[in-house]
Amino acid sequence: MTPDEFREIALSFPGTEERQHMGHPDFRVKGKIFATLNNDSTKGMVSLTPEQQGEYIALDASFHPAAGAWGRKGSTLITLETADPKVVRSALATAWQLRSQKR
Repeated sequence: MTPDEFREIALSFPGTEERQHMGHPDFRVKGKIFATLNNDSTKGMVSLTPEQQGEYIALDASFHPAAGAWGRKGSTLITLETADPKVVRSALATAWQLRSQKR
């Protein structure tokens, strides 16, 4: 999967906008970040629950927890080059849904 494909999928969800956060692109719904691309666009990140994170890690070895507390809370990194696009699409949809429901 390419960074452009990740971006295209993220932006396909209703109400999504792309902004910048700490020098890299992020994707938001209702002002809440649900996904990002890292500075060199080799990895994406999706905001999941810890349970969902475990499910995606089991589905695709390209998924792994972010470092520290962020990862323990569900922030999940994706190595784009090796990721299955169908699994990434599903993870982005899950993250979008979580953030779109929060106030």
